Parts: sequence; C-alpha cells; structure tokens
Amino acid sequence: MGTTAVISAILTLLAGIGIFLIACQMMSSNLEAASSERLKHMFAKASKSKLLGVGIGTLGTAAIQSSGATTVMTIGFVNAGIISLSQAATIIYGANIGTTVTAQIVALGMFGGGGISTSVIFSAFAGMGAFLSMFSKKSSWKTMGGILTGFGMLFVGLSLMSGSMEDFANLDSVKTFLASIGSPILLVVLGAIFTAIIQSSSVMTSIALAMVVTGLVSLEQGIYLTMGSNIGSCVVAIIAGITSSKNAKRTALIHLIFNCAGVILFMLVGWILKLSTGGSLNFGTIFETAFPGAPQTQLAMFHTFFNVITVICILPLTDLLVRTVVRLIPDSSVVNPDEPRLHYVDENMLKTPPVAVQQTKQEIIRMSTLAMENFNRALYMVSTLTFNEKEKFEKTEDEINFINRALVDFVVKLSEHKGISERDHVYLATTYRTVRDIERIGDYAENILEYSEAMENVGKGFSEDALEEINALQVMITDLYNFAMKAYEDEDFHALDQANEVEEKVDDFTKMMEDHHIKRLSEGICSPEVGSQYLSLSSNTERIADHLVNVAKTIRSLKNIK
Repeated sequence: MGTTAVISAILTLLAGIGIFLIACQMMSSNLEAASSERLKHMFAKASKSKLLGVGIGTLGTAAIQSSGATTVMTIGFVNAGIISLSQAATIIYGANIGTTVTAQIVALGMFGGGGISTSVIFSAFAGMGAFLSMFSKKSSWKTMGGILTGFGMLFVGLSLMSGSMEDFANLDSVKTFLASIGSPILLVVLGAIFTAIIQSSSVMTSIALAMVVTGLVSLEQGIYLTMGSNIGSCVVAIIAGITSSKNAKRTALIHLIFNCAGVILFMLVGWILKLSTGGSLNFGTIFETAFPGAPQTQLAMFHTFFNVITVICILPLTDLLVRTVVRLIPDSSVVNPDEPRLHYVDENMLKTPPVAVQQTKQEIIRMSTLAMENFNRALYMVSTLTFNEKEKFEKTEDEINFINRALVDFVVKLSEHKGISERDHVYLATTYRTVRDIERIGDYAENILEYSEAMENVGKGFSEDALEEINALQVMITDLYNFAMKAYEDEDFHALDQANEVEEKVDDFTKMMEDHHIKRLSEGICSPEVGSQYLSLSSNTERIADHLVNVAKTIRSLKNIK
C-alpha cells in the first residue's frame, strides 16, 4: 500500500467523520423539533426521585440522539435554578445510558454477508428523506424527512469510516503499531483525547466499532477506547459550565467525576480479572462468548453494559457526590441575591430549542407575576398613603425592566436557531409584544405610585366611596389577570372569552368611576387636589386591563398550527 493509498485512506476517514457529525446534528435537531412538546414537559418533571431523573435523562437523550445536548440543557436548568444538583446528576446518569442507543444502531448497520448489507439499506434512507424534505409542503413531513436523511447519512459516514479502516488494516505497519498499544490506560487516554477534539463520543464509538469489525484492533482494545470516549465527552459540559453559575460548574464536574469513576471501576475490575486468571479472562473474552461471531454487537453491548453498571453503582452515592463537588467549588463569600436575573432561561438552553421555548413562556409568566405584584403594591400605597413597600416596589420595577431587555435578547437568539418548529416560531414572534405589554403594566403601576406621592405632598387622600371603588376595581383586575394567564399558559380559549368579558366590565366600571368622581367633586365629598390623580388612576388601570387581554389574545396565533 503506497503513500497515495495511505493519504486516500486518511481523507476518506475525515470525510466519514464529517458526514457522521453532520448526520448526528441533523438527526438531533429534527428529532428535537418532532418531539418538542414532549421534551418541553419531560425535563420539567424531574423530581426528588432519582430513578425518575435517570429515566428522563435516558429517554431524552435517546429521543434527541445527543448526550451532549442533554447535559448542556441540564446545566442550563441548574443555572436557572429550576432543578437541584441532585436532580441534575441523575439526569446526566440517564444521558450516559441514552447515548448507547447510537452505538446499538451503528452496530446493527454493520451486519451483512453475501447479500445487501444493512448499512447499504439504512444509507438509502438519506435519499428517501431528502426527497421528502424537498417536495413536502407540511413542516411535519419536512422534519420527518430531516430525521430520515440524518439517519441515512449516519451509515454513509459509517461506510466511509469502515472503508478507511479496511485500508489501514491492509497496512502491516499500522496493524503492528496498534497491536503494540496494549496498555488499557493509554487506550483510554487516546479515546478521551480524540473524543475531546471532535466533541462527539458517538463518532469515537463508531470508529472503535469499525476498527474492531475490520480487525484493526482487538475487541479488548476497542473496549478501552470506548471507555475513554466517555471521559472525552465531558468536554462539552465543561465548556458549557465555565461561563455559567457555580451550580452549573458543579454539574459539569459531576459529569466528569461520574464518567471517570466508571472508567476507573471497570479498569480495576479488568485488572483483577487479568491478574486472577493469568490473562485468559478479560472483558473481550466475556463478550465474545456472550455474542459469538458479531464483534460489532460485542462492543455495542459492552458500551451499554458499562454505562448501566456505572449508573447502578454511582446512583446510591449521588448525595455524597453532590456534597463533594459543593466543597470543591464553594460559594463565593459575596453573594447578591437581589441582583436581577432570568430565572428560567439560560444561554446554554439554546442548545435545546424546544425546551428553551417552554422555559421562555415560564419566564414571561414570572414577569407578569412581578408586574401584578407591583400593581397591587401601588394600589395599597395610593389607598393608604403608606410607603413601607416603596423600596420593594422599586426593586421589582428594576427586575421587570431587566427581564424586558434580557428576555428579548434571548428570544432573538432562540428565533435564529434551526431546530425550531413552525409552531414555536409563531409563538416566539408573539413574545416581543407580550413582554412589552407586561412591561407597560409595570409602568402604569409606577404612575399610580407617583399619584400617591403627589397626594402625600398635599396631605390629602381619597374619600371612602372612592376607596371602595378602587377595591372593587382591584378585584376585577385580579380576576382578569387570572383568566388572561390561564389562557396564555394553557392556550385555553374559554379563559380568553372570560378575560374579554371581565375587560369589558372594567371599561364600564372605570367610566362609572369617572362619573361618580365628578359627582362627588360637585357635592364636596372629594377634594379637588386629588381629583386628577383619581381620574388618572382609573384611566391607567383600564389600560392595564387592555394589556392583560393583549397577552391572552396571543394564543389566537397558535390556534390552527399543530
């Protein structure tokens, strides 16, 4: 085999890796879009149940075919304070099990004798998916086409990698060199380094499978290369955690410790097996006996076995692991809990758009809660001329303004992501106005606070009749808010109708308030010094009602989109 053939084999390997990586990305993004609704709710169900966390991580990763995406998303949840470190740890455990599905699929595609191989059959899905994507008008069919194209391209890339491995297998120098690497530690390090470079354990595992099938390395060597890929896969999580909160850094460290612990455990068991049997028994001989004549299945099954056993061993030690990483990455001595921040979204969530969309809605709901809290505080201060909650009001107003800016920036970035379904695109387009509507509610509450300060300056308040009307109006606005947010959160059109009915009552009531106030002024019941403040208060509150209904009405845009 000449120099030209060697260069050709190397280029073929690079081409295979490139196609495989693109296929993984294509499959992952389209699977996310297809299962967006399930993904949105799945990760919100993480609870104190460790097994549930493992199940969520496993199913989520199997669904989107990316343990890196699941881990980064989990780091985003921790950074946003949605889940605890313990919950995040169990999800990461499950992600390691879920990622073994890729190896099983790749192993399945390597079967084939004298007839058509499964790899060729599966590769044909790339063409079928491409035609479906190009000629379908429905977004759901285009998404399905993307999934099929990515699935088929996995095996196109795999075929190129396998072909290059066969070329390398014909080189005695290459086989001699690889055969000389018998140290498990060195093989683990090589697997970790290569995985860290390409940031995909799936590619490293697939290359190991191809090397084992072509006889370029033994099953035992492939096993240790695969173990190393688990450590190398932590690079994605570490990068995501570096620029995030302390808890996010701790989550990345948990991922690293978990994977390293599994490798150390299995290397220790492998060493004991070799020592106690004089080298006649190792992981390779065990899986060769269990799955004879199918080296690809032998390595894929070890990969699954390795991750499942590691989870079983580490799961009971989760609390200890969490305490350890908290000690290793302690909290800063200076913490400002009052500093405004987004509670439900995080830059890391851009890696998993469907979940980011759901969390965006939660952030908007939280923003609306803050705006209503300030509205009620303002009414309290204007009714009692008591200002003990003024500082809290101002902090909340600052937080509302911060969310307005930060959330819009986040939505702009999220909207540019390719892994967004048509429905989510439409929803995100409505969020700009929704956020503005809620921010305006905060501004009107601030106006009401200013009216109370003006009344304090002249030393006069509202009459008892006026206060009774303000209390009645506050009850109406509270009812309207509850209906509007139920409509917005649950896409409940009955609640939207109820919100519209209450908003009409608010319009009539504020008109009545103005008429009553003018009558009280003429009768001398109300003071002229506070007359303008009362009329402005009723006008501002009526506009708050309009903005609440605007928030609820956004669900109309989603009515006919599946």
